[in-house]
Amino acid sequence: VQAPKGGQSDQVTADAVPKLNEAAVTAGNADIDTVSGATYTSAGYKQSLQSALDKAGG
Repeated sequence: VQAPKGGQSDQVTADAVPKLNEAAVTAGNADIDTVSGATYTSAGYKQSLQSALDKAGG
């Protein structure tokens, strides 16, 4: 899963991605909560993760 790059979102992304990674590992799927203050990053992460899981699953 790749995080978005550039602009003002860099710090938000840097703070949110570790939390999203932990939540995804704990959940075992892409059904995870949005990180407060990182709505767009969280949504993109979840979409990207679900796509990767779909591709990995066949």
